[in-house]
Amino acid sequence: MAVAAVGIGLRQPHYAAVLGDKPALGFLEVHSENFFADGGAALAVLHQAREHYPVSLHGVGLALGSAAGLDPWHLDRLERLVQRIEPVRVSDHACFARAALVGDGTAVHANDLLPIAFNEAALAIMASNVEQVQERLRRRMLVENLSAYVSFADESEDRIGEPYFFAELCRRTGCAMLLDVNNLMVNALNRPQGDARDPLAACKRFIDALPPGIVGEIHLAGYDASGSIVIDDHGSRVRPDVWALYEHALRRFGAVPTLVEWDTDVPPLAVLLEEAQRAVRTIGDMAGQEPA
Repeated sequence: MAVAAVGIGLRQPHYAAVLGDKPALGFLEVHSENFFADGGAALAVLHQAREHYPVSLHGVGLALGSAAGLDPWHLDRLERLVQRIEPVRVSDHACFARAALVGDGTAVHANDLLPIAFNEAALAIMASNVEQVQERLRRRMLVENLSAYVSFADESEDRIGEPYFFAELCRRTGCAMLLDVNNLMVNALNRPQGDARDPLAACKRFIDALPPGIVGEIHLAGYDASGSIVIDDHGSRVRPDVWALYEHALRRFGAVPTLVEWDTDVPPLAVLLEEAQRAVRTIGDMAGQEPA
């Protein structure tokens, strides 16, 4: 198993430390939409970071599962940012956020990542939108599995499983999957199925149902289990069950570029670097193991 790049999200509290100290990292990730403006301090920081690190652009606004289609302005801005930064990867989520109003058909955009149904109709919509993005950007994109707190009660004949949905999406479009193992765990904890007492086993089955070679990046993060439901808040260290699932994913897919996400209650940079180093050690410890 080759050594994979491990990166962290570049967030405003760490701009000065990252650019000044230049810690050893495989890449930096930023949220694409935060850098859509022409010029300004944020874009200047991103250009400076790009001089020293590969940059991954991770979006939250393409709404790839929307039947109303893509927002032309958003795609224009993303294309311009890709041209400026030349990122190592471009990604977004398997969700919808745009819908046409009844009456005049005007598209409105929700400020959230809303879950999609897993059926053939939703797959066709997402495949069409992904192909449009890839054709516009002239590159392959990655699509991330979502942490979802509601789901569709879909009893239609064309209902399909989520692993098959991603496998078929990648086969049809040539995109890759961004596997967020924390999202898998959050969903398993909130919506137990089958062996409800063992969410880790359920997550492993999901990973084992994905074809080899489908995953282009893995995300790690912490979750909040203090309430009645588990929240994917990216606000703490990676949990032990998520580390265990990460090891399983590495066995399945080999060394894959890995990101440590931390977006709320952002700690000192040293804490993120510790988490990133743990991911590096995990990959190294499994270097002698062949992918499943």
